[in-house]
Amino acid sequence: MSPIKEAQTIDAIIQQLEQLIEGCANAKDRVGFFASLYYKVTVRVRDAIQKGEFEDNARMEQFDVAFANRYLTAVQQWRNKEHPTGPWQVAFDASKKSSRLVLQHLLLGMNAHINLDLGIAAVQASGNDPIAHIRKDFNSINDILGSMTFEVLQEINRISPLLSLFGLHASNDTILIQFSITNARDGAWSFAEDLSSKKGAEADACIQARANTIQTLATSLVQPPGVAIRITLWIIHLFEWKNPRRIIEVLHTYKKKFISINRPVPAKS
Repeated sequence: MSPIKEAQTIDAIIQQLEQLIEGCANAKDRVGFFASLYYKVTVRVRDAIQKGEFEDNARMEQFDVAFANRYLTAVQQWRNKEHPTGPWQVAFDASKKSSRLVLQHLLLGMNAHINLDLGIAAVQASGNDPIAHIRKDFNSINDILGSMTFEVLQEINRISPLLSLFGLHASNDTILIQFSITNARDGAWSFAEDLSSKKGAEADACIQARANTIQTLATSLVQPPGVAIRITLWIIHLFEWKNPRRIIEVLHTYKKKFISINRPVPAKS
């Protein structure tokens, strides 16, 4: 993966996500699972900005760019054998494990990005203004995250047909029990409020404490407590698709792009 320069616009973010997803598809890298979900979220945010759907559309682009850069930077750090934040370290390490469900990979990405990165990005986007000024747009971006996640989770039923039989599907608010978008949003906002009141070393300590808490949650998503849930996940995994490239093609919006670029079309006779 070529070095990622921190993007300044949402279009640049989308371009970098496209490159990341294509690279993951070619390498059969499970990092592409969450990247495919996040691509959809970012495109939807870009479209909403262009339609003027946010309270402050210029600020929302800054917000989304700061938010996405944290994810892309974490990917780069991990691939350079550096140390991303603890929640991302757990998520990326799990991508090397074929025994984890696609659902677990997505939840691990959402856990790190919403529970930790979102609050930090909100504070960055607020600048010198009170954090309360961004609350409405903060909720809007969470609504988009929720709707896109629901859409992708519906697609997972193709990839992992036993999810619905065991109740681990999009309409179930207790997916692996430990994670919920609503709880994540509320926790991220509380964290943003706390962080916004701190500066310098105190802010760094606040971020580290939050990262430690979310890393613990990530670990519980990798290895949920209880024998019954682990047996259930094992059974689901037996019938789940195993080819990461094929999974990425389903999760990503532009499936045809991969087919045309990476699988030459036979010449017409």
